[in-house]
Amino acid sequence: VQLQASGGGLVQAGGSLRLSCAPSGRTFSTYGIGWFRQAPGKEREFVAAITWRGVATYYSDSVKGRFTISRDNAKNTVYLQMNSLKPEDMAVYYCAATRSAYMGISYYPVDCGFWGQGTLVTVSS
Repeated sequence: VQLQASGGGLVQAGGSLRLSCAPSGRTFSTYGIGWFRQAPGKEREFVAAITWRGVATYYSDSVKGRFTISRDNAKNTVYLQMNSLKPEDMAVYYCAATRSAYMGISYYPVDCGFWGQGTLVTVSS
């Protein structure tokens, strides 16, 4: 494990959570970072991503307007602010880095080179 995801928990529908992704043992300040999620019985899917400088961000249609990804390279941490949570947002959330530095972002899990262990987000209706 080279990335640590944290901040998950139980929240009511309409509530908010902020996830954090921090490296363990190395820096990822020059890597694009993405958040993915996997619900039981479903494939891992793209949620959001941010380029290494934080200039560009990308979101899936299902979270656009509700989630915000950001990064603080001085703290070597990437955040995912999740607002207006819905029961369908419930999943294990993973952060992942691109395979190489300075290469943009990855929309697909197979294109990511480094992963965190995941943090569970539970949304009650």
